[in-house]
Amino acid sequence: MKSLLTPAACLPEDHERAILVGRAWLPQADGPALVQVRADGVYDLSAIAATTSALLELQDPAAAIRAAGALPRVASLADALANTAPDGHDAGRPWLLAPCDLQAIKAAGVTFVASMLERVIEEQARGDASKAEAVRASIVAVIGDNLSSIRPGSPEALRVKDVLIAQGVWSQYLEVGIGPDAEIFTKAQPLSAVGTGAEIGIHPKSVWNNPEPEIVLAVDSRGRTVGAALGNDVNLRDFEGRSALLLGKAKDNNGSCAIGPFIRLFDGGFGIDDVRRCELAMRVEGPDGFVLEGRSSMSRISRDPLDLVRHAMGPYHQYPDGMMLFLGTMFAPTQDRQVKGQGFTHVVGDVVSVATPRLGTLVNRVNHSDRVPPWTFGASALMRNLARRGLA
Repeated sequence: MKSLLTPAACLPEDHERAILVGRAWLPQADGPALVQVRADGVYDLSAIAATTSALLELQDPAAAIRAAGALPRVASLADALANTAPDGHDAGRPWLLAPCDLQAIKAAGVTFVASMLERVIEEQARGDASKAEAVRASIVAVIGDNLSSIRPGSPEALRVKDVLIAQGVWSQYLEVGIGPDAEIFTKAQPLSAVGTGAEIGIHPKSVWNNPEPEIVLAVDSRGRTVGAALGNDVNLRDFEGRSALLLGKAKDNNGSCAIGPFIRLFDGGFGIDDVRRCELAMRVEGPDGFVLEGRSSMSRISRDPLDLVRHAMGPYHQYPDGMMLFLGTMFAPTQDRQVKGQGFTHVVGDVVSVATPRLGTLVNRVNHSDRVPPWTFGASALMRNLARRGLA
């Protein structure tokens, strides 16, 4: 995996013009620091803000960084990336973390037609991968595979709902996919996300699971979208398929949320329209030689990204430290891996890359959630650490 953790591989193609922020662990401080990431190094932003959350609350975070002048250099980017990989990790040298900290980590689900159909299939198969192929054929025969022209919550969507109820194939996933209310759930707790290079976790009892490559919006407490990153919303298809009430167990496990490699701040050269045009590429390389590739085009999302922000935050729900919002994916792998007809599932050792030219590449390796490093540094530990350093 170290060959993928290089500046050339991880940085956006136009990184010279981008304001990229992240977090790095500083061994001498025994804690994290907010950093700016450039091709020539990682630079401490503590003089501007102690946390990512605080930085994003500034009126213009990108302008504040540009006006900061000389910043203390933490490490070369190449060294920090190399030391982020679990193999050969040196706890005495800096490494990169997930770029967010105190923000709530939320996610929108069923925002693309392709993944919506797969969620319906999971439900009908009751989480049994061996039944997926037959269920897929029967579902598509009734509702087709092209609902992309339907605007969620529209009169046309309500008419389709009536038809599908009459045919006995209405689903809770269709409800949030084309109904008036988006699915918004809590993906992970603040500070629990892992960054690029880290191991991502799947529950050891899961036998049908997959990566979900997504754009993640950085939103401040006022509801302003101020940046974007890449994310992997690791998903247990068998758990969720057995019961929607198992969503928490399917989505929130140790190491099951990856965000990174950096947050690209919105400025005159990059904004929400660029997010709307993003094309995500994903690649899984297995220790068994298996390779899976897929793409997810933001132009095919059913709900506009800013509409999803309004579904997640507003007069009815506030996040005083801001939020990171996963936007969903159209990627739902059906390529057989181990058994014909049972589709894709991860094996330990898979290396997952999520990339798009304007945001760079997020790279992680799969392990079981009880074998990845435990999450031990939460909000109270962060506050104590910042206080000792005179930053709180």
